[in-house]
Amino acid sequence: MKDKTTTVGQIMSTPVITVSPDDTMSKVQDIFRMNNIHHIPVVDKGKVVGIISKSDYYRLLHGFTLFKTEKSNEYNDAIMRSLLVGEVMTKQVATLNPEDSLEMAAGFFRENLFHALPVVDKGTLIGIVTTFDLITYAFSEYTVLNS
Repeated sequence: MKDKTTTVGQIMSTPVITVSPDDTMSKVQDIFRMNNIHHIPVVDKGKVVGIISKSDYYRLLHGFTLFKTEKSNEYNDAIMRSLLVGEVMTKQVATLNPEDSLEMAAGFFRENLFHALPVVDKGTLIGIVTTFDLITYAFSEYTVLNS
């Protein structure tokens, strides 16, 4: 039987890769290229002020030149170096606390179509919980119950 006392803090991913609003989108591009992640919280003075998803990043790229010439790539790279994270990030960010229930997290995901929520303790980022984390937890519980 599933444990209804499991908290967000028990399944969240840590450590969290973050960027600041003053970083350029080139940094975001590098993070997405080098890491298997889909969401980057934007942190200013320890507080979550936004989030950038891989979908946000791809939407931005979609508006760029489609032709893969050397000049167009140089142009696109220049745009990424000049755009700041603060100009692209989603500013309205819901957060969870580590003691919040998994049911609460699942409710946020269902109702808002979010795929990731930063986890904060006294306003400071300590982790991130994603739909993948919930699925992984649910599957591990299923495996235990059926073995």
